[in-house]
Amino acid sequence: MSHLSATALESYDLPDSVREGIREAGFVFATPIQEKVLPIALSGRDVAGQAQTGTGKTAAFLISGMTRLLRQDPPAHRRGPRFLAVAPTRELALQIRQDAEKLGAHTGLSLLAVFGGVDYRKQRDSLREHPDLLIGTPGRLLDYEGQGATTFRDVEVLVIDEADRMFDMGFIRDLRKIFRKCPPYDRRQSMLFSATLSPRVMELAYEHMNDAVRVEVEPERVTARGIREALYHVPSHEKLPLLLGLLQRDRWERTLIFVNRKTTAADLVTTLSANGYPVSALAGNVKQQRRMKILADFKEGKASALIATDVASRGLHIDGVTHVINYDLPQDAEDYVHRIGRTARAGAEGDAISFADEEYVFSLDAIEKLIGRKIPAEVADPSLYRHPEGRPRGPRPHRPPLARAPHPPKKKAEAEMSYGRSKRRTRR
Repeated sequence: MSHLSATALESYDLPDSVREGIREAGFVFATPIQEKVLPIALSGRDVAGQAQTGTGKTAAFLISGMTRLLRQDPPAHRRGPRFLAVAPTRELALQIRQDAEKLGAHTGLSLLAVFGGVDYRKQRDSLREHPDLLIGTPGRLLDYEGQGATTFRDVEVLVIDEADRMFDMGFIRDLRKIFRKCPPYDRRQSMLFSATLSPRVMELAYEHMNDAVRVEVEPERVTARGIREALYHVPSHEKLPLLLGLLQRDRWERTLIFVNRKTTAADLVTTLSANGYPVSALAGNVKQQRRMKILADFKEGKASALIATDVASRGLHIDGVTHVINYDLPQDAEDYVHRIGRTARAGAEGDAISFADEEYVFSLDAIEKLIGRKIPAEVADPSLYRHPEGRPRGPRPHRPPLARAPHPPKKKAEAEMSYGRSKRRTRR
């Protein structure tokens, strides 16, 4: 566990109820981001932190936020949350809620997460109980606030997680609205975290935070420590035989396989299931209840592999993911970092294997430029390839769209109308 510090979490001045939650969660030593953030945040200062996913930043802002709430009297006639955490995706919001439930199990603080894809009315009714901690996605939070189901005027601690992703997903206007609806920056504590503290992210911090302390953890290293990376240059029609060969040779217990298209995910589920590998797929068109069931099955080991599009590359914390496979290289270089960050979390080690075929190899230069190094390339022995048994339907190759005919045939109705006009002209 080379990227844990020598600082014990219990060495910080924390309430006993928070300490008990930390012990039960199994946390002993602080990670580098926690070691830098906790002294600042516990003193009441604002923080703008650069940290990759899987570095322990969620625990950092939850521990410091809960400590502040427990040591200050709640406002009289409170109608809204005292702690507000804003996340770009429902997966990340769900993960923050799960971590908050563990760390806050003995604090007596109530919490609620709101996001799309689940019972709208049930979430709105739960807001009437005025939870101490509220976690949610920007659109759903503003929706409920606009209806008067909650208010942000009682917020004492505001957390913005994965701010760079907020920009990428077009949430920046909603985020600015949330800032304006909270108390002024000098009457609340604010914490912002981002994979990169780019100029646009720091502009947001300067604009809406109170002289935030900038915290960076090894900014020169983009990917997390403990990840062994490998790259195979392979034609698209050989990716499936190579994947089957790797699965058969190594028998990985918990593997995440990333693809770029929902159709590829569906086809891989069909093929791998037919070849004896229990797998599930997670994509943007999967309903939230089904999505939660798939994740639960994967965490419990009922599925040995999870195939996902980039909807799953952020906000997921699944213990024990040993391997991440980029079946398709991502087209966005930053997505590579977030995908492989699903393994080697919280001090563990893991492997990230990428396939570069003729369609997606063009992303490789941008990826290697972002991470600052070449991904080690390997050559697969021909004996490693395993072709699907039983001739199941494999992933269909990408084909460019057919060229449009210069004079497309008219629809039946159009043809009949044209024929009628022609007859009338003939009669005249």
